[in-house]
Amino acid sequence: MTLDFTPTTIDDLDPDRRPSFRLALVPVLAVVLFLGIGSALLGLDPHVPLLWSIIVTGAFGRYLGYTWNDLSQGITNGLLMGMQALLILFTIYALIATWVDAGTIPAMMYYGLELLSPQVFLPAAAILAAVVAFSIGSSWTTVGTLGVAFVGIGAGLDIDPAMTVGAVISGAYAGDKQSPLSDTTNLAAGVTNTPLYEHIYRMRTGTAVAFGLSVLGFAALGLRASGAVPAGQVAEIQTALAGTYSLSLLAFLPLVVTFGLALRGYPALPTLVSGVLAGVGTSIIVQGTGFVPAWEIFMYGTAPETGSELVNDLLGTGGLTGSAWTITVVVAALALGGLLEKTGVLAVLAHRLSQGVSSSGSLIAGTGASAILINALTAQQYMSIVLPGMTLRNLYDEFGLSSDELSRAVEAAGTPTGALLPWHAGGVFMASATGVPTLSYAPFYLFGFLSPLVLFAMASSGRGIPTTTRAERAQHAD
Repeated sequence: MTLDFTPTTIDDLDPDRRPSFRLALVPVLAVVLFLGIGSALLGLDPHVPLLWSIIVTGAFGRYLGYTWNDLSQGITNGLLMGMQALLILFTIYALIATWVDAGTIPAMMYYGLELLSPQVFLPAAAILAAVVAFSIGSSWTTVGTLGVAFVGIGAGLDIDPAMTVGAVISGAYAGDKQSPLSDTTNLAAGVTNTPLYEHIYRMRTGTAVAFGLSVLGFAALGLRASGAVPAGQVAEIQTALAGTYSLSLLAFLPLVVTFGLALRGYPALPTLVSGVLAGVGTSIIVQGTGFVPAWEIFMYGTAPETGSELVNDLLGTGGLTGSAWTITVVVAALALGGLLEKTGVLAVLAHRLSQGVSSSGSLIAGTGASAILINALTAQQYMSIVLPGMTLRNLYDEFGLSSDELSRAVEAAGTPTGALLPWHAGGVFMASATGVPTLSYAPFYLFGFLSPLVLFAMASSGRGIPTTTRAERAQHAD
């Protein structure tokens, strides 16, 4: 993908309006304080503390001398950076509703209950999600389709939905990171001037270690969680599904269309829209839904009456209109990120990082830490890749590090960690698509923790990287 955006660096800032490092910490600390108090202590939806943060950051910008037009442009830039994510969110909500009514997700649940046992379910879910995400290059599409079905299968096997979602997201992000079709993989290579396959090759060891440890963790969780499935529960779910939907092979048509287009390299948005159209068509032709009711389901979601309360809850969806809560959180978070970028806060923080590193290992670890921080402040993974990827390139040259070290660092820490944050576009999407709150699945999203931790461990040990210090580089230059 191409992004017509260049982040603000310290040299781009007007000296008269450039905040000092201490001053730049004011809006950052305000964001942390508001999100902590508003969401954690008061139990407010994230919209409210995000609004507080936007007001404080806007006032901070006015204090620095930025006009209302400047601040409005910053908000616009932030929204434009996340526009693809917003459109995908809209489409995924509609896709899940149409796939439920088409019988696609019910059929995946029905046959999944036949094939999987509680003992192997979690590691199998992680591995299958990784294979699919690698094949189609999209973690979001994988979770929004397979993930929803796996939550239903796991419920039938009496597995905690939070564990199921953690396993699926772990596999989805691991496969996405290594896929040459992934937008973030291509973006990380592009902004660091790294050939794509060199970037993928550099990531292979860290990804393999982090995902391998994740799968072992899910195997252990599966053994611990796999008690006796309540007698008759699987049969009850399958009976409810078979009595409500036609579960023939034709029910899998939307899945075949969506993954087929993705495998052929079509972009995510037209692929998902095609999946929606295939879902509506399958509802009409296979399930016998009327033309108008099928499109009403697209708009307003599903409320099936299967005779099983568990199945009804699992297959109830909100449709396109159900995305309003999610979309408004993401819009607010993107607006905040745009303000932080426009007022120079992010540029000052990145510059301070570049001054604080003293060795190759600390530079790589600092890059990863900055990607995580930018994820938290801007609520979208593209900025966490673009900003450090573009602003730290010269510093990597100074330490004699190749560009693939930079591309690996920003993606290992930037891509997977957003789904751990309740206000981040990734966290909001995963929670909305699966019905499991971010803070519930986060402890089981093992890859989200292990990917940056493995990066930090490799940077600390110096494995595979030059161990040059800044003083040694300066001495060599003299």
